[in-house]
Amino acid sequence: MTYRLSDADVAAYHRDGYLIVPGFFSQPEVDKLYSIATADDVVAANATNVTDSSGKHSKLTLWFSPGEDVYSMMLRSERMVEGAARLMDSDAPVCHYHTKLMQKEPRVGGAWEWHQDYGYWYKNQFLFPDQLISIMVALTPANRENGCLQVVKGSHKMGRVNHGFSGEQVGADGVMVEHALKVLEHVYVELEPGDALFFHSNTLHRSEANLSEKPRWSIISCYNALGNIAYNDKSTSWREPVNVVPDEALMAAGVGGAATGGDFLRKEDDPALKATGWEQEVKTI
Repeated sequence: MTYRLSDADVAAYHRDGYLIVPGFFSQPEVDKLYSIATADDVVAANATNVTDSSGKHSKLTLWFSPGEDVYSMMLRSERMVEGAARLMDSDAPVCHYHTKLMQKEPRVGGAWEWHQDYGYWYKNQFLFPDQLISIMVALTPANRENGCLQVVKGSHKMGRVNHGFSGEQVGADGVMVEHALKVLEHVYVELEPGDALFFHSNTLHRSEANLSEKPRWSIISCYNALGNIAYNDKSTSWREPVNVVPDEALMAAGVGGAATGGDFLRKEDDPALKATGWEQEVKTI
């Protein structure tokens, strides 16, 4: 039996806007995910480079619909879906919005501005931010040296902050962030492989560039409650309940990397995305 969130976990999430669960996935599970991901030609072919203000860049590969691959066995697992369900402000079934494989390479992995996920998803016209949640699973160690995630504890209670462009990225209103940092705790989320971070769609977060000699890779799955309609979103996964699989399915899965026919987000497929702020779909870490 793998870890299930406790009542104390739920209370901490609602108080702080995030929750860290050490060892949410085992070392063998993480080893399998990471070894497949780093050799996955489909993931590499569908990766998007995002450049920060200093010229450094990070890669991410984003897709919407789960399948039968090893990543889907992770995001469809009981522990992930039940965890999301316990923390959402809804009794409705859990749907998968999208998953991102984040690839912040040594010395070149760029920074991300302070932002809220709902700062972007608001433009997709989801109505209820409490019914959207992200779960990040570390595939490699995440620490200050390689640009781990940072959060502002309790900032989800501020509600949505206005967002605008900062170079190629979209970030939260800097003045509001400054005010928040005066009264709320700034936390560096240092993780070991297999640790999970659950965070609310209105939690302010950012990360520094990876200046170390070690990579920082993670998988972030975003979930939505059925009935929380996205009135301005062309994808459909956000309204399709997850077909849950047992936790053991990840290690039992014979299928390796991503399928070539997956519905990946590709900047080049729609030139209008760049002009209209395609980054709102991907800027979440």
